Amino acid sequence: MGVFVTKKPPFMAMLLLFVLAGMTGETMAQRKIPGSRPQIQLSFAPLVKRAAPAVVNIFTRKTVLTRQVSPLFDDPFFRRFFGENFSFGGGRRKKVQNSLGSGVLVNSRGRVVTNHHVIEGADEIRVVLADRREFEAKIVGTDERTDLAVLSINARGEKLPFLRFRDSDELEVGDLVLAIGNPFGVGQTVTSGIVSALARSQVGISDLNFFIQTDAAINPGNSGGALVGMDGRLAGINSAIFSRGGGSIGIGFAIPSNMVRSVISGISGTGKVVRPWFGGVSQAVGADMAASLGMRRPGGVLINDLYPGGPAQRAGLRRGDVVLEIGGREVNGPEALRYRMATHRLGARVTLKILRRGGTRNLTLPIEAPPEKPARNTTQLGGAHPLRGASIANLSPALATEVGMSPLRRGVILLAVGRGSQAGRLGFKPGDILVKLNGQEVPTVRIARNILARRARRWRISIERGGKTLSMTVNQ
Repeated sequence: MGVFVTKKPPFMAMLLLFVLAGMTGETMAQRKIPGSRPQIQLSFAPLVKRAAPAVVNIFTRKTVLTRQVSPLFDDPFFRRFFGENFSFGGGRRKKVQNSLGSGVLVNSRGRVVTNHHVIEGADEIRVVLADRREFEAKIVGTDERTDLAVLSINARGEKLPFLRFRDSDELEVGDLVLAIGNPFGVGQTVTSGIVSALARSQVGISDLNFFIQTDAAINPGNSGGALVGMDGRLAGINSAIFSRGGGSIGIGFAIPSNMVRSVISGISGTGKVVRPWFGGVSQAVGADMAASLGMRRPGGVLINDLYPGGPAQRAGLRRGDVVLEIGGREVNGPEALRYRMATHRLGARVTLKILRRGGTRNLTLPIEAPPEKPARNTTQLGGAHPLRGASIANLSPALATEVGMSPLRRGVILLAVGRGSQAGRLGFKPGDILVKLNGQEVPTVRIARNILARRARRWRISIERGGKTLSMTVNQ
């Protein structure tokens, strides 16, 4: 084990003892405060030598269209009067954009995991290993909801270094971790820190929020890199930072390894992630609600509604029950519930601990994929009406889960709105739910198509967006 002489104050030196606990495989109960000088003269070097070769740099290239505009019209004064999209007749030209990020080899055959936003829209992806060898990478699959992507490189039969997964549920606040990546493109860099918090669910990075927070320095270019525990295993994939100026201020977020492993398994099997669904709608239990339910402290999720015949109902759950644990892990909000469901394997069964009428009991929940009922019937709309250029579909539990809506939501959803289309110019957006067309309810795509096929001089359209009903009248 490498040794260095430190001049750090005792408080910082004491933290380094956790390296000894991880390197020797000691249990959490056996961790101790350093008792001698040799114990505080430890180095991360042996751990870095083992983990760093599995962390790669990722370079992407994509072609974008840019406006050819006189610099004069970039002045804010002109933008104020002519609008952001004003081009004064300027054309468009192609421009090549280069970007960089990081990734992690997760098997010896060249499977790489990174962030979805690192490779999004890329025309070319190159992976550079720690030993400077370069490979062209192919996309195996992506999952925008978790901001993860899986790539593959052809090492021509050579076994590559890789990181094994650790159980991210075993992490505790205060554990030492290393962040390895390629910040600002300067080359592979290692930073150290601690786990600052767990189960961060109010970050807003993705709709499956449940992040590890760390103060290990993470900067632009670190995205997709490794968060490594003191056992040398992958604890998470660095994904984002909270920053006011673009650099690290000690608040970084990583996707837990348990979620990463689940996404890789789904993508590697079918090319698409199919997540289990709970079959119910819930809300967090706050202090007032906990007191009314006779709970000693806030915790768990209150079941507000159940999908008829869904997994939760068949497990025996009822409205008003409070789910306290899934598979022995606490659940303290809907985000935690979605995360715990997403990390279980389809076809398995998991134990729920619930509170009902002041007493706790255990139920068994089947882990199933959401049903595709009714069928989506995805339809691109054409014709002489305000929704021309939009794509609509029937909401089912499967589609609702994909777009991040309640699985109990039904109706017709706008999946896409063409740029420059009639629907786009009128302000319709993906995710809008059609409520009424000319006063008639729209429960299915078939009914929507029938109504839109009728010619009308005036259209009255009601949609639901963000929980609010919006209406407009359009004269043709």
